Amino acid sequence: MEIGNQTHAPEFLLLGFSATSQIQFILFGLFLSMYLVTFTGNLLIILAISSDSHLHTPMYFFLSNLSFADLCFTSTTIPKMLLNIVTQNKFITYAGCLSQIFFFISFGCLDNLLLTVMAYDRFVAIYHSLHYTVIMSPRLCGLLVLGSWCISVMGSLLETLTVLRLSFCIKMEIPHFFCDLPEVLKLACSDTFINNVVIYFATGILAVIPFTGILFSYYKIVFSVLRISSAGGKYKAFSTCGSHLSVVSLFYGTGLGVYLSSAAIPSSRTSLVASVMYTMVTPMLNPFIYSLRNTDMKGALGRLLSRATFYNDDIITGLS
Repeated sequence: MEIGNQTHAPEFLLLGFSATSQIQFILFGLFLSMYLVTFTGNLLIILAISSDSHLHTPMYFFLSNLSFADLCFTSTTIPKMLLNIVTQNKFITYAGCLSQIFFFISFGCLDNLLLTVMAYDRFVAIYHSLHYTVIMSPRLCGLLVLGSWCISVMGSLLETLTVLRLSFCIKMEIPHFFCDLPEVLKLACSDTFINNVVIYFATGILAVIPFTGILFSYYKIVFSVLRISSAGGKYKAFSTCGSHLSVVSLFYGTGLGVYLSSAAIPSSRTSLVASVMYTMVTPMLNPFIYSLRNTDMKGALGRLLSRATFYNDDIITGLS
């Protein structure tokens, strides 16, 4: 690569997991397995909800969108990482890096906003149970999801477009397995003050405010549940929020872990391991949390797999 500054870097080098070929082979098998589990699990959730009329409710409508967001979130970074390991070519083009930043932020923010919408849904279901079907109408549900998509895309677009104004130095090495925006900004030779302002502004709008909304929703939920006299009623009310609360804790817990680990131990290796947690582990566990803790979801998945087996047997019979 030529010495000197470049207005647009032709390509970046994703250092990722620099290890021996034997360890690279193990990592490839591990990450491929995790990706397939994530892809299959979230796809089954989407198919089960769309094919079962019993699950055509606001809660499961939001869940299917969350599964789609998780599926796209992992697909933004993991396939490229697996390809890099196989080909031993860790370079990514400037356009490819910008695209990865845009989609990574978009689907990450969408995850966050959908979790907030789902918290509001649970709040209405418990705090305004008698008016739930009126409040959570199909029109409102559609608008909430559409709004989440629009806000995520606009926020991501704002953060990504500000990168275009930067010039980069000769060292294009990113100590990550994907184009992480903060790491990309560290490579810039020009002033990144505007970029940092945009990031802080977007974080406040797309992360802090939604998280505050989730906390407020659960504050109201707890306050409402404590007023229920029967222990059975309290358990039933809390059980409807159990899966969502687990996913929220996992999502924000891993995200906070990444931030704290990077701040406390400024090591690329520590940041890399923490990033694996929220880019791969969290989306992989979400389908298990929602299916294992939910009898309706388990029933729908069972019926879906039964129909798939039946159709498969019919095809085999027809061919024979």
